[in-house]
Amino acid sequence: MLFYFTSTGNSLYAAKQFDEELYSIPQELNKTTRQYKADHIGIVCPLYEFDLPVIVKDFILHSKFETDYFYIVMTYGMHHGGCAVRNTEYFEKAGRRIDYFNTVKMLDNALPVFDMDEQRRIDPEKKVDEHLSLIKSDIEKRRHYIQPAIKEEIDFYENFIENSAAFSAALKQPKYSVSDQCIGCGICSRVCPKGCIRVTEGKATYDRTNCFGCMACIHACPQKAIGYAEIKEKNPEARYRNPHIQLMELIRSNQQI
Repeated sequence: MLFYFTSTGNSLYAAKQFDEELYSIPQELNKTTRQYKADHIGIVCPLYEFDLPVIVKDFILHSKFETDYFYIVMTYGMHHGGCAVRNTEYFEKAGRRIDYFNTVKMLDNALPVFDMDEQRRIDPEKKVDEHLSLIKSDIEKRRHYIQPAIKEEIDFYENFIENSAAFSAALKQPKYSVSDQCIGCGICSRVCPKGCIRVTEGKATYDRTNCFGCMACIHACPQKAIGYAEIKEKNPEARYRNPHIQLMELIRSNQQI
């Protein structure tokens, strides 16, 4: 039994390698009662600001899991910042036992920081499938492991926290804009896991109230009509979806029902 959250398909692709019984976290959050029982239960999601996305944290903290083996795998692109150790300690204090916590480096789709065209060029160097295979083996063997927070990652994380407070705040409470290129197709509203975008009178309108910055709407827009309003992107003309994941899979995963 594996629960996932994905915005561009990387985490869904990873989840498919570990289990066949997949459940979308945004869809599960629509349920008033969330109690799950299985031999092993997993969470797969992307790294946001060196942490779990708020939607995933909320799901874990406010759901009941009965299992002998609970694992978390996070996808990231450049640095993980020692997230496994920090989050394991956090959840243990909240009464949630984590048996296995690992990360896998994939293409980084954070638009304010990375150029998607450049990321595609270097993606093969990350040997994603090889790493996913190793993690799958760990899970099948029920290995107990928490990825260590090595000094390089701790230093990177602490430097990020110290020097990027304003930038970090802008990402946590993003302001997106919709340009005149919008054709009102509604794809953005269907991939948004929090219902932050609606199509009104033939054009997308954005409400940032519940937005936590997953960028699913930006990456999925076929017209490139959605972008950051106050942060300059590395390459506004480049967008990304995992090549193994179809748009309809993202819609089924995140669409508000």
